[in-house]
Amino acid sequence: MSGFKDLSERAWRVRQLYAKLETLRHGRAWSAEEVALGFVGDVGDLAKLVQAKEGVRDIPDVQNKLAHELADCLWSVMTLARLYDVDLEASFLATMDELERGIEARLQKAAAV
Repeated sequence: MSGFKDLSERAWRVRQLYAKLETLRHGRAWSAEEVALGFVGDVGDLAKLVQAKEGVRDIPDVQNKLAHELADCLWSVMTLARLYDVDLEASFLATMDELERGIEARLQKAAAV
């Protein structure tokens, strides 16, 4: 099984391949802003697939497409983290710690009422 850093490095290698393709096609690689806009499009696609999983849309092979789109979104997040010099693994762990503490405190407060 790959660790987070291995996945992040693989995502970056794929980004570099895209940059070569973009340069070949358009004379330059996408900017960080354009990568972020691509991510927004992926999130829209993900929302449609979630609707299909919930029975609101009819999309054939929805499970495989959902898995693919979730992976696409993860790739975008990892790529954006690299482009903006964010240690995503450390930030994720710190954010989860913060959320857990906050939720646990709220649960304790609610239980005391």
